[in-house]
Amino acid sequence: MSSIIITKNAPSRALVIAAFAALYIIWGSTYLAIFIAIKNIPPFLMAGARFIIAGLVLYIWCRLQGQSTPDIKSISRISFSGILLLFIGNSGLVWVEQYLPTGLSAIIIATVPLWFVILDKRQWKFHFANKQIVFGLLIGFAGVLSLFAGNSQVNLFDSKIKLISFFVLVLGSICWAIGSLYAKYKPSNGSTGMKASIQMMAAGTVSFITGTGSGELQQFSWGSLSMQSVMAVIYLITFGSLIGYMSFVWLMSVRPPSLVGTYAYVNPVVAVFLGWLVAHEQITWHQVIALVIILAGVIIVNFSKEKILPNDSKKLAR
Repeated sequence: MSSIIITKNAPSRALVIAAFAALYIIWGSTYLAIFIAIKNIPPFLMAGARFIIAGLVLYIWCRLQGQSTPDIKSISRISFSGILLLFIGNSGLVWVEQYLPTGLSAIIIATVPLWFVILDKRQWKFHFANKQIVFGLLIGFAGVLSLFAGNSQVNLFDSKIKLISFFVLVLGSICWAIGSLYAKYKPSNGSTGMKASIQMMAAGTVSFITGTGSGELQQFSWGSLSMQSVMAVIYLITFGSLIGYMSFVWLMSVRPPSLVGTYAYVNPVVAVFLGWLVAHEQITWHQVIALVIILAGVIIVNFSKEKILPNDSKKLAR
C-alpha cells in the first residue's frame, strides 16, 4: 500500500480534496448502494461476493508490489478482526437494510466512535477522567434513545423484525469497535493493504457460508438479477472497498487523524440525503434531531479525546 503514498513534503491540494471527497461521499453512499444491491441479491451472498472479490484484488495488488503474505498466526488474528469488523459489522448492516431505511441505519451506525471510547479499556483512565468525554457519551446515546420516542417514519416497535434489526445494528457497531481495538492491540505481521485484503477475504468467506447455510442460494435467481444490482455491487467493490479505503490510508499519512476522522460526522448526513433523493425515503424532523444529537456527542468526544491523547490514532468506522 505504500506505493500510493505521495513522497513529496507538500501533497497536491487537489489530491487531498479528492481523497476527502472519497471518504465523505463514497463511504456515505455505500448505504444506498447496499440497498440497491440487495433488491435482487440475498444479503449475505452479496456481502460475501463483495468482500471476497475486493480482498482478492487487493491481495494480488499487494503481491505485485512485492509485499509478503503474513505468517499463519498473523493471518488468524487478522481474519478474526476482519470477521468482527466486516462480517458482524458490515454484513449485519446489509441484512438490516432489508427492514430499515438507509437513513435510519446510518444514524445508528454514527454511534461507532462512542463505542470506541467505552470499549477501549486501556484508555479508560484518560477517557472517563474527562468530563467533556463523559458528557459527549451521554449526549450521543441520548440521541439513540430519542429514536424510540415520539412519532417517526419507522416505528421500531410495530414489528419484531424491525426491533431485532435495530439491535443487530447496535451489535454490529460494537463489534466494529471491538474488531478495530483487537487489531490495534494484538500485533500481527503484514502491510496495511495485506491485512485489509485478508480481513475482507475472511469476512467474505464467512458471509458466503452464512448465506449458503441460511438458504440464500435457493432464493437467488440469475434470471431476476437486475443491472442496477450488479452495478451497485461493482460500486461497492471498487469504490467502497478499494478506492475509499486507499484514500483513508493515504490521508492518514499526510493529514492529522483528527481531521481524517471527520468522515464519521459526514457519512450519516450523506446517507440520509441520498436515501431521500434516490430511494425516496422520508426524512422526518425526528430523525434529523436524533442525528444532530448523536453527531454532537461524537464531536464532543472526539475533540476532547484529541486534546488528551494527541498521538492516539482514531480507527475507521464503516
